[in-house]
Amino acid sequence: MSSGVADAAAILAAAVGDIGGQSRPGQETMAAAVAEAFTSGVHLLVQAGTGTGKSLGYLAPALARCLETDDRVIVATATLALQAQLANKDIPTALEAVEEVTGKRPKAAILKGRTNYACLYRARQGGLLEQDALIGGEELVEAAQKGGGDDVSRLGAEVLALREWIEKQAESKGLADRDDAPTHTSRGWQQVSIPSRECLGVATCPFGAECFVEASRERARDAQLIVTNHALLAINAMHGGTALPEHSALIIDEAHELVSRMTTAATNELTPPLVDRTARRVLTWLDDDLATDFLDMSDVLREALDESELVRITEASAPLVYAAAQIRDVSRKVVSVLGKVTDDPERTQATAAVREIFDIAERIAKLEETDVVWVSHSDLLGRMAHVAPLDVSGLLRNKVFSETTTVLTSATLTLGGTFEPVAGSVGLRGVDKVDDVAAAGDELAWRALDVGSPFDYRRQGILYTARRLPPPGREGLTDQTLAEIAQLMWAAEGRTLGLFASRRAAEQAAEYCRRELPHLTILCQGDAQLSELTRRFTNEEDSSLFGTMSLWQGVDVPGETCQLVIIDKIPFPRPDDPLMQARKKSVEDAGGNGFMTVAATHAALLLAQGAGRLIRRSEDRGVVAMLDPRLLTARYGSFLRASLPGFWATEDGDVAVQALRRLRGAE
Repeated sequence: MSSGVADAAAILAAAVGDIGGQSRPGQETMAAAVAEAFTSGVHLLVQAGTGTGKSLGYLAPALARCLETDDRVIVATATLALQAQLANKDIPTALEAVEEVTGKRPKAAILKGRTNYACLYRARQGGLLEQDALIGGEELVEAAQKGGGDDVSRLGAEVLALREWIEKQAESKGLADRDDAPTHTSRGWQQVSIPSRECLGVATCPFGAECFVEASRERARDAQLIVTNHALLAINAMHGGTALPEHSALIIDEAHELVSRMTTAATNELTPPLVDRTARRVLTWLDDDLATDFLDMSDVLREALDESELVRITEASAPLVYAAAQIRDVSRKVVSVLGKVTDDPERTQATAAVREIFDIAERIAKLEETDVVWVSHSDLLGRMAHVAPLDVSGLLRNKVFSETTTVLTSATLTLGGTFEPVAGSVGLRGVDKVDDVAAAGDELAWRALDVGSPFDYRRQGILYTARRLPPPGREGLTDQTLAEIAQLMWAAEGRTLGLFASRRAAEQAAEYCRRELPHLTILCQGDAQLSELTRRFTNEEDSSLFGTMSLWQGVDVPGETCQLVIIDKIPFPRPDDPLMQARKKSVEDAGGNGFMTVAATHAALLLAQGAGRLIRRSEDRGVVAMLDPRLLTARYGSFLRASLPGFWATEDGDVAVQALRRLRGAE
């Protein structure tokens, strides 16, 4: 056993002892494999089922690596919420264990994107908010806290409270992290934070010496273990490694979300209101002709969007491409004029905002094969243009895996019973896969490991697939499907998480079940803030919660509150999703199976995540009800079924109903 593996094992054992838990074989296997990956340089994909304790499974070898080599290790999680969980729970436990075993305590730090920290320049010099909203001081704050005042005064009160908190943070050498701020809205936070492009820079900003972002980066540079998120990892990859400190190893937690979050980070939008706001922001520094031209660009974009179909744009002659070229040319002239004066902070920030308009417009106007450009519409925002990367696997392959030994981990990394779909999506191809780490010499070599789960899925859960129901259509849920949902919920006496492919279906099911089962509490996404609905579902044992994609991942409700998970249909991408359709066509053009590579893989991942909501601890019992018979009847069904936990399976609805009633003590 290498010293790294031995150290990891000792730290893990101490950590488990500190939290009063029991040793988990999967966790120990994972820790040893991660330590071995750091030593061999072979990338590792490790699937660790819910309940394995994977956070300690990778933190123990990561901290052992820090002590052994004095190198820095970075952990990237999917969300800020997961960052907080690591920072407040898992990392302190692991650090205590390290100190117990070695007598040393490595430094750990949390690193987030710029807009998660307050900006002293924006807070002290005034944000974009009208000054009238800030008149009234303590009286305004008091009135707003009591629910009085209009929207502007409430926003003003919010900003005043944030500014007061920011000054206290500056005095105490805090970081002014948004997660620690007083209650606020997104609009309020925008008044005291700043986008990366508009930052004046530490050398130019009058408050650079007190900058919270620089303080957070300084703490990170002084730390051996850094926890960040996928978005900042994406920025680091796209911008030449400038967002994160140097590191010798990288751990990507919740790796099943990596491609989606990398794509989001590399996606831009362009809207008429954005162009109009940016133009009005710079009018005072432009001559009349250029100012008029820039103001006109919002109308040019609006007209082009109105003429466009809500599909992918592929022709260089399309109205949107022509409009983007006009916006690019005018914004280039504006940047040239504004850039002639560099000692005015407000002008410098405004120039950065125009430069962003230029960059997005230029990207759309180029219409490169590696990008997907399309137009969408929403009732709230109207029409808008989007540009996203066709594929992020090359970015990950060249800017992450080629540079740093990487461990990817999640409870869901095998799809269709194999790691290859996920590995391919992140840029690790099958030819690089190795079984013998000692024989690996390729910087892109990788191996995979499934450490299993502590749960006995076959004993704890039933997968009921309703073969007798009609396949889902576009007209909403059928009468048979609605009756099936009500029957299952009646048997479970509520306690149901309903995962639906659309908001319309969730609302239709909620309305039907409220009418048929008036004694049950049925919550539906849209009734209130999702956080409030989730809290009620967790705390009110007999309640049920219906919703869409926001609930398929991340909802953790162990115990009797959730004994039935209903899935109305296989969650394939929307057929009108331009990005997914473009990716599917790209695979087919290369001779592959676009449906299986893109659509089926997407569906398998979501199905595995959705079904995984049922069993969250060893005492949990229940039923996953799949109301889409295609899981059994379609050719791709076996691939999807192989991606699900190993529940005991049945096609008999009476068996599912009886099992749910037994759980409730009714039979």
